[in-house]
Amino acid sequence: METKLSWFCREKIPLHYRTRIRLGFRIESDFVTIFEQRPRFADPCQWVDLDVAQFRWNERTKTWSLYYRDREADWRAYYLKPKVDFEILFREVDEDPVEVFGGF
Repeated sequence: METKLSWFCREKIPLHYRTRIRLGFRIESDFVTIFEQRPRFADPCQWVDLDVAQFRWNERTKTWSLYYRDREADWRAYYLKPKVDFEILFREVDEDPVEVFGGF
Protein backbone atom coordinates (compact mmCIF):
# COMPACT_ATOMS: atom_id res chain seq x y z
CA MET A 1 0.00 0.00 0.00
CA GLU A 2 2.75 2.49 0.91
CA THR A 3 4.55 1.87 -2.36
CA LYS A 4 1.41 2.55 -4.36
CA LEU A 5 0.62 5.68 -2.36
CA SER A 6 4.18 6.97 -2.76
CA TRP A 7 4.08 6.41 -6.51
CA PHE A 8 0.66 8.09 -6.77
CA CYS A 9 1.74 11.16 -4.80
CA ARG A 10 4.96 11.50 -6.77
CA GLU A 11 3.60 10.86 -10.28
CA LYS A 12 0.05 12.25 -10.23
CA ILE A 13 1.15 15.89 -10.45
CA PRO A 14 3.03 16.75 -13.67
CA LEU A 15 6.61 17.87 -13.09
CA HIS A 16 6.01 21.43 -14.31
CA TYR A 17 3.26 21.96 -11.67
CA ARG A 18 5.21 20.69 -8.66
CA THR A 19 6.35 24.16 -7.64
CA ARG A 20 2.65 25.00 -7.12
CA ILE A 21 1.10 21.77 -5.91
CA ARG A 22 2.28 18.47 -4.41
CA LEU A 23 0.59 15.41 -2.99
CA GLY A 24 1.46 13.50 0.14
CA PHE A 25 0.00 10.93 2.49
CA ARG A 26 0.17 9.98 6.13
CA ILE A 27 -0.67 6.73 7.83
CA GLU A 28 -2.07 6.95 11.35
CA SER A 29 -3.29 3.86 13.23
CA ASP A 30 -6.39 2.76 11.29
CA PHE A 31 -6.60 5.42 8.59
CA VAL A 32 -4.65 6.78 5.64
CA THR A 33 -5.02 10.40 4.53
CA ILE A 34 -4.03 11.80 1.15
CA PHE A 35 -3.38 15.53 1.20
CA GLU A 36 -2.58 18.28 -1.25
CA GLN A 37 0.21 20.73 -0.49
CA ARG A 38 0.17 24.28 -1.81
CA PRO A 39 2.27 27.34 -1.06
CA ARG A 40 0.72 29.59 1.58
CA PHE A 41 -0.78 32.69 -0.02
CA ALA A 42 0.75 35.13 2.46
CA ASP A 43 4.14 33.36 2.49
CA PRO A 44 4.86 31.19 -0.58
CA CYS A 45 7.93 29.74 1.13
CA GLN A 46 5.62 27.86 3.52
CA TRP A 47 3.42 25.02 2.30
CA VAL A 48 -0.07 24.24 3.59
CA ASP A 49 -1.56 20.73 3.77
CA LEU A 50 -5.16 20.31 2.60
CA ASP A 51 -6.67 16.89 3.32
CA VAL A 52 -8.36 15.43 0.25
CA ALA A 53 -9.21 11.77 0.84
CA GLN A 54 -9.19 9.41 3.77
CA PHE A 55 -9.29 5.61 3.84
CA ARG A 56 -10.49 4.17 7.15
CA TRP A 57 -9.85 0.59 8.22
CA ASN A 58 -12.53 -1.22 10.23
CA GLU A 59 -10.85 -4.02 12.14
CA ARG A 60 -14.15 -5.70 13.05
CA THR A 61 -15.37 -6.02 9.44
CA LYS A 62 -11.89 -6.10 7.84
CA THR A 63 -12.97 -3.45 5.33
CA TRP A 64 -11.85 -0.03 4.12
CA SER A 65 -14.17 2.97 3.83
CA LEU A 66 -13.50 6.08 1.77
CA TYR A 67 -14.16 9.67 2.88
CA TYR A 68 -13.76 13.08 1.27
CA ARG A 69 -13.66 16.65 2.61
CA ASP A 70 -16.69 18.83 1.94
CA ARG A 71 -16.65 22.63 1.55
CA GLU A 72 -16.78 23.08 5.34
CA ALA A 73 -13.77 20.77 5.75
CA ASP A 74 -15.86 18.02 7.35
CA TRP A 75 -15.23 14.40 6.43
CA ARG A 76 -18.11 12.82 4.48
CA ALA A 77 -18.54 9.18 3.59
CA TYR A 78 -18.04 8.51 -0.11
CA TYR A 79 -20.94 6.82 -1.88
CA LEU A 80 -19.22 3.42 -2.27
CA LYS A 81 -19.83 0.82 0.42
CA PRO A 82 -16.84 -0.37 2.46
CA LYS A 83 -14.53 -2.74 0.56
CA VAL A 84 -12.15 -5.49 1.58
CA ASP A 85 -9.91 -4.51 -1.34
CA PHE A 86 -8.15 -1.20 -0.71
CA GLU A 87 -7.28 -0.97 -4.43
CA ILE A 88 -10.93 -0.46 -5.44
CA LEU A 89 -11.22 2.65 -3.29
CA PHE A 90 -7.76 3.86 -4.25
CA ARG A 91 -8.70 3.72 -7.95
CA GLU A 92 -11.81 5.75 -7.17
CA VAL A 93 -9.63 8.55 -5.74
CA ASP A 94 -7.26 8.33 -8.70
CA GLU A 95 -10.06 8.51 -11.29
CA ASP A 96 -12.27 10.90 -9.25
CA PRO A 97 -15.44 10.26 -11.29
CA VAL A 98 -17.67 12.49 -9.13
CA GLU A 99 -14.98 15.19 -8.71
CA VAL A 100 -14.80 15.38 -4.93
CA PHE A 101 -11.08 14.67 -4.50
CA GLY A 102 -9.70 17.81 -6.08
CA GLY A 103 -9.19 16.63 -9.62
CA PHE A 104 -5.42 16.72 -9.32
